[in-house]
Amino acid sequence: MLRVYYFKRNQSLLGGAFTTAELIFHAVVRSIRSQHHNAVVAIIINILQVLALVLVLYTILSFLGPRIARIRGEFVLFLLSGVFLFITHIKSVSAVAGVGTGNNPMMLHSPMNMVVVLLATAFGALYTQIVTIIVILFIYSVAVAPIEIQEPGGAFGMLILSWFVGCAIGVVFMALRPWFPTFVTVLTNIYRRLNMIFSGKMFVANALGGATLAMFTWNPLFHVIDQCRGFLFRNYFPRNTSWEYALWVGLILLLIGLLGIFFSRQHVSQSWEARR
Repeated sequence: MLRVYYFKRNQSLLGGAFTTAELIFHAVVRSIRSQHHNAVVAIIINILQVLALVLVLYTILSFLGPRIARIRGEFVLFLLSGVFLFITHIKSVSAVAGVGTGNNPMMLHSPMNMVVVLLATAFGALYTQIVTIIVILFIYSVAVAPIEIQEPGGAFGMLILSWFVGCAIGVVFMALRPWFPTFVTVLTNIYRRLNMIFSGKMFVANALGGATLAMFTWNPLFHVIDQCRGFLFRNYFPRNTSWEYALWVGLILLLIGLLGIFFSRQHVSQSWEARR
């Protein structure tokens, strides 16, 4: 049986909102600093990871030739768009899936609760990725060449959508973790590996045939990345993908995950971890 420590404070609805916002802010800071004792170093490490993946993909596509992309525009921006959304999605899945549902000591003290911890983890992952993207684009624009984005608002919206879908998938894994911890860890790794291939980082949907396209359309991240390139490049019009599909998948998975978390919290016990 879990013992939760409560405190009572008479405050208005607005005061409660400010209290919750303050809790989320401090939890976000804690989430970012948990990656490294220095938040700046944590962001630098994330930047290096993104640059390493871009370098690998650039080398691969250089050997395969430019025909695999079949899109006119800045080649580095083509790579960055895929890598940015892929990293944001995967980091969100891993961060949210790693949140404990019932045995987390932080949630034994009111006013901390699952919503605060979940939002803090999700926003912490988003903050790190946004800072990384801004730094990389700024350095490239200053040191190499100015970057021209056709519709920045739409491209940023696709970044947020990739983060949202990643958080929704992470919530489902988070709900399953108390029941099947080892299986969820394996499943999370499998999902990350599958997206290395099926996310569409190295090509566009318009260049795929019908049979090949069917292998990728199940993945909401594939739709988001392809739609993002439609906002980035003036000469690309994605015909075979839809951002609405990714949004609906994210909403459905989020609802399923929240229901699963509610059910798990009604049955989870600290003795489960003791047995393991």
